Amino acid sequence: MQGTKNLTEGAITKQLIHLALPIVGTSFIQMAYSITDMAWVGRLGSKEVAAIGAVGILTWMTNSISYLNKVGSEVSVGQSIGARDEDDAKGYASHNLTIALIISLVWGSLLFAFAHPIIGFYKLEESIARDAVEYLRIVASAFPFLFLSAAFTGIHNASGLSKTPFFISGAGLLLNMVLDPLFIFGFGLGTAGAAWATWISQAVVCVLFVYQLKRRNKLFGGFSFFVPLKRKYVLRVFQIGLPVALLNTFFAIINLLMARTASTYGGHIGLMTLTAGGQIEALAWNTSQGFSTALSAFTAQNYAARQKERILTAYRTTLKTTSVIGLFCTFLFVFFGNELFSLIVPEQAAYEAGGLFLRIDGYSMLLMMFEITTQGMFYGTGRTVPPAIISISFNTLRIPLAILLGATGLGIAGVWWAISISSMLKGISAFTWFSILQKKIL
Repeated sequence: MQGTKNLTEGAITKQLIHLALPIVGTSFIQMAYSITDMAWVGRLGSKEVAAIGAVGILTWMTNSISYLNKVGSEVSVGQSIGARDEDDAKGYASHNLTIALIISLVWGSLLFAFAHPIIGFYKLEESIARDAVEYLRIVASAFPFLFLSAAFTGIHNASGLSKTPFFISGAGLLLNMVLDPLFIFGFGLGTAGAAWATWISQAVVCVLFVYQLKRRNKLFGGFSFFVPLKRKYVLRVFQIGLPVALLNTFFAIINLLMARTASTYGGHIGLMTLTAGGQIEALAWNTSQGFSTALSAFTAQNYAARQKERILTAYRTTLKTTSVIGLFCTFLFVFFGNELFSLIVPEQAAYEAGGLFLRIDGYSMLLMMFEITTQGMFYGTGRTVPPAIISISFNTLRIPLAILLGATGLGIAGVWWAISISSMLKGISAFTWFSILQKKIL
């Protein structure tokens, strides 16, 4: 199939690594946008970090919604490629882009219009809330770029071309790194400067994807980006992508509630710790998610081609790799938590609070790898409901568990233990569920 790579033949480990490494790199690049913003804004103070951190949870929710078309593309297009059906590959690619644009316009408009009451939920100081509203409205207007880029990324991953999103996202990050200090300090825009730097960078990324597909590599012989929606494609895209979007969106909502709980126990330092600490935790999450996405794309093609043994070998190989990553992150977070956090916010009170979060969270890293890797297996076979059930169930547990542990005298540490314990339970449940259903699925 024109412009794509066949993942149903050849050395499994080599294909997984070649597919996974650019995806991991792309994940780190996407994470680096937020970390770059926080690192520069952190020089202004912890209150400014709290402002963009409050919006960070909303942008996390936005990224979660965009998974509908990112994962929808990876699985629907990937399975079409594996079945050698070029017409379906074109149809699914076009529909994912069209749906992504519609959702982004609706969602962005809602956040822009209701920015004040949404930020008011955090009950922040007036100056912090004002900065957060301004930041939110700027980034919300860039959501069409973000959603379309997510769908473009999914299409390329499904085609075995994960290097393309890596290089395009890398160009966006470099631009963001240059614009952040220029806008924040050079133009004196403060937190708004970080938002405008992100806006411009995401716009450039989207334009580069369009150029790539229209001029450099016309996948499937070329296809229309936006088309009248057809029931067949829409239903399949939502069947695959909606559970993933819901579980990730629900996860973000739970973290919104956890942020309020953290703010209750620890003030703006508690909120800052959760949001900035989550960015550091993403070192582990994004690495494993990259391998999981590669496994999903690999599985999608091989599942359609009925290559059972290749799928199982890929799963075992990926699980070994992510387990090593998990153990390394446990060591890093438990023993060097303060030092890591101080790279984001150099205030002593902030990095000591952050170090406590990372130490407690570090104990869950290995089992978190189990959950994320197994998600890739479920997604690749088109079964996105089991991971959604697991994630929603145990993430919901975080709220009462945090309140319970906090009330026992642990205070803010109780909130961090609720996060760590629920992550462990998710990993155990995902691995067990797949082990039980393996023969039926494959």
